[in-house]
Amino acid sequence: MIIRQIWTGNAYRNFNYLIACGETGEALAIDPLDHERCYATARSEGWTITTIVNTHEHHDHIDGNGALAERTGAKILAHAGACAAIPNVARGLVAGDLIRVGRTVELEVLDTPGHTMCHVCLRSHGDQTSLFCGDTLFNAGAGNCHHGGHPATLYETFSRQLAGLPDDTQIYPGHDYIENNLRFTLDREPGNAAAGSLLEAVSGQDPAAARVTTIALEREINTFFRLNSAQVIERLRDAFPDLPDQPDQQTVFLKLRELRNRW
Repeated sequence: MIIRQIWTGNAYRNFNYLIACGETGEALAIDPLDHERCYATARSEGWTITTIVNTHEHHDHIDGNGALAERTGAKILAHAGACAAIPNVARGLVAGDLIRVGRTVELEVLDTPGHTMCHVCLRSHGDQTSLFCGDTLFNAGAGNCHHGGHPATLYETFSRQLAGLPDDTQIYPGHDYIENNLRFTLDREPGNAAAGSLLEAVSGQDPAAARVTTIALEREINTFFRLNSAQVIERLRDAFPDLPDQPDQQTVFLKLRELRNRW
């Protein structure tokens, strides 16, 4: 399996992805907003895009579908519940579905609501586990729930699905927000040495050569995974004085998401 992370350079800081089979040259495009760049990258590699997958229905993830499908004949796949919101979906996806490309690419569909209620992440099978997570999980952050989602549902996705992924799972999100997310982590947990060190390393980085994190690293630097941290809880009390003495993880997550909305 070959992965190309494509930096769009737009105001939303989107990443698009191509995943290719090295044996057959067939490729899958994830959220190909910058359809020109996706098409040009595939051509330069000698790949044929046969499939388009949308992680969710927001326009900055689906608006390149039509042009890319017209040029390549690729079929569009998306969450079964999002078919009414995304034109020309050929296959509605549900949890556990497998998407195969060529002979070497197999992606498992995870139903991961929260950012929207019809969101999928794609988990690769093979020697290296990778997660293509759209706007559910970002490097050092979590998706917002402003446009059709719900923070309690996002918490369930984090706690029941993402937290249990293997440590070496590589994280490929839909946007480059890593610097600001790390600053939020350090605002919540100033003593987080791992987050401080990574912020120094990525500050001013070229997003076209973005740092790829792992779930193991996310557990260290992503405040939305650090729900038992005494410092995170202590500092939450500054903003929420009525926080219980021993808040449960969902309460901490929801308060963090509330703070991040206005931070």
